[in-house]
Amino acid sequence: MRAAIGLLLILLPALPAAAAPDIEKGRRLHEQQCTRCHIERYGGDGSQMYLRKDRLIRDRVALGQRVAMCNTMINAGFFPEDEENVAAYLAQRYYKFK
Repeated sequence: MRAAIGLLLILLPALPAAAAPDIEKGRRLHEQQCTRCHIERYGGDGSQMYLRKDRLIRDRVALGQRVAMCNTMINAGFFPEDEENVAAYLAQRYYKFK
């Protein structure tokens, strides 16, 4: 047991830190996979989905869950890091959470 803990303590600093979301990649993925559906539903450029007064998303957790749900619904093929990138883009561009 002590050996396992010792090994873990040695290897832990070698693990890569979680990368910050790539907002530009999130923007591109959003444009490629999400915008068409939003335009069909809301017209214009689709941004009304994020700007409407009765929007459902109130925090980052809800935003991440919604992006994951949409990924599944439209079979976008996003990896978890892609979902994080899209959510980060949307948070910065539209939601501006405090």
